Amino acid sequence: MCGIAGFTTFGTTTASLDSVQKMGQAIYHRGPDAGSEYIADNIALCHRRLAIIDLSDAGIQPMHSLDDRYVIAFNGEIYNFREHRDVLIAQGVEFRTQTDTEVILALYALEGEACLAKLNGMFAFAIWDKQEQTLFIARDRMGKKPLYYHFDGQNLYFASELKSLLAINVIPKVIRPDAVYDFFAYQYVPDPKTIFNDVFKLAPGHYLTLKAQQLDIQQYWDISFAQQNHSDEKTIKSELTALTKSCTESRMLADVPLGAFLSGGVDSSGVVALMSQIAKEQDNEAVTTCSIGFDDKKFNETEFAQAVADKYNTQHHEFTVHQNVNDNLAHIVSFFDEPFADPSLVPTFFVSELARQKVTVAVAGDGGDEVFAGYEKYSVDHLENNLREKFPKWLRKSVFPSLANLAGSINLTPFRRAKSLLNSLSVDPAMGFYISNSFITDQTWQSLVNSEMKSELGNYHPSKVTLDAYHKADGTDHLAKILYTDMKTYLPGGILVKVDRMSMANSLEVRAPILDFNLVEYAARIPSALKFNTVKNNEKKYILKEIFKPFLPNDILYRKKMGFSVPLADWLRSEIKDLAQEHILNKQKGLVDYFKPEAIEQLWHEHQSKKHDHSAPLWSMLMFQMWFDHYMTEGG
Repeated sequence: MCGIAGFTTFGTTTASLDSVQKMGQAIYHRGPDAGSEYIADNIALCHRRLAIIDLSDAGIQPMHSLDDRYVIAFNGEIYNFREHRDVLIAQGVEFRTQTDTEVILALYALEGEACLAKLNGMFAFAIWDKQEQTLFIARDRMGKKPLYYHFDGQNLYFASELKSLLAINVIPKVIRPDAVYDFFAYQYVPDPKTIFNDVFKLAPGHYLTLKAQQLDIQQYWDISFAQQNHSDEKTIKSELTALTKSCTESRMLADVPLGAFLSGGVDSSGVVALMSQIAKEQDNEAVTTCSIGFDDKKFNETEFAQAVADKYNTQHHEFTVHQNVNDNLAHIVSFFDEPFADPSLVPTFFVSELARQKVTVAVAGDGGDEVFAGYEKYSVDHLENNLREKFPKWLRKSVFPSLANLAGSINLTPFRRAKSLLNSLSVDPAMGFYISNSFITDQTWQSLVNSEMKSELGNYHPSKVTLDAYHKADGTDHLAKILYTDMKTYLPGGILVKVDRMSMANSLEVRAPILDFNLVEYAARIPSALKFNTVKNNEKKYILKEIFKPFLPNDILYRKKMGFSVPLADWLRSEIKDLAQEHILNKQKGLVDYFKPEAIEQLWHEHQSKKHDHSAPLWSMLMFQMWFDHYMTEGG
């Protein structure tokens, strides 16, 4: 795992070593083992290395092809590089290293962008063709590895993290109003937008080419739910078990210490069980596992993690988050180049920090909920859709909004929930999915936003992100469409950003076997009824739990999902109250550029008095203001 950055210099002076070194230094944490630069006419590339495969100096990048035509800067891991290397050697291709980087170069030299179809892994890489003076950049299918870019009409600037682009002061830091609205709705800024007007993320499954100062962006892969697997359940379980085990085994290849995150949930526990089985078959040492706990028992899953660790005799380590939040929050938030508000960023940072003390690579269970329908929100969505079908459309559209407003006028939790439900039922299923999962209601947003922001936004609404993805999905049923939507929005924009930034903050590589694209494609063909099983009490993640049944006890498989939750409402009233108040009620710059100060204060005081639980919007405000103070103030 590494960090990359660079830029072209068409029609300008030659790139300075100082500029490209600044870009690399800004992402030093992504690769503390080595750093190097390549500068020539029209191009500058830099690379920070976290050595995982072939620890020798031969693996240092930027790396040149054998014929010296191509230069690559690569961030990621290619899990099937050895099989391609063997084929290429049989074809007469020579190699100087044992790295996956050199295999990418060889494949690109032979096949150009078509090589992407052969690469199985997580990656973002840039290849400079000296002969054609062409820059080629690609990002992996699921979006595990990040890639930011800025194109000024002539030259392209790119990097693994936004802070690397900001390090050379060529990009105006002008905040996008619609990105701010998106952030408060989703807790992240969705691809391909960033928080800034002129910077974008290369979307997952896409590549870009810069040739003759013309930028071209193409999609090379997408998830399809159109074809259904008509095999019986027993066959699907057998095939899925073998595929999941294979994907896990491929991610256990490393020349450095390797372990696993273990939350005590289904996905991480299942992955640890498979890793332990594979390690035993290969006569390897016991798997190293790491868990995070909280003092608040409602959010503490360490007993379940310990049960799995005991069952598989892992070398288990756990850390309890006590007073560390207040002391470390500013440091943690500084690793996010954009506002980011998933509260589980806190435990993810600490579990990464703990893991890095023991290993350099950690395997995780990320993706199980999005790929196999594991979130509670899918149950809520199913209930709402059943209710929608019981009422005629005219009634839902004309009467339910009025009833929702009436319910909202009564300040009691059951009425607030009724309001949310009625609002969701009054719209179609796609919009209902957005409403049920947005982190700020339209009413709260309208009460907060100032007139200048309203004017800049015009008619924009963040539901567009959800609706665009939903209507692009090719699945034949609603669940397939919302799974596609989450895999195109929440997964790359939220989950994978959180894991990448928090692991890289600790120079730790994290691998996710459930997000192997072969497994994702196979799962997309599994009928929705085997993911969200309505016959068996609306069991979520049914088929995944079935394949993990031989490895895990029922109290792991069938207990209520907790996830990487944190006691957010209490934190804002106690643990981080002073810190939050200082930032949220800041009247200088930041939140007050978009929101009315008096409305912010009202939300804060209602939460403190326990009149309302405003933890979601208040936490988002805190994250936004802390980001703003770090990145937008002088010296930021």
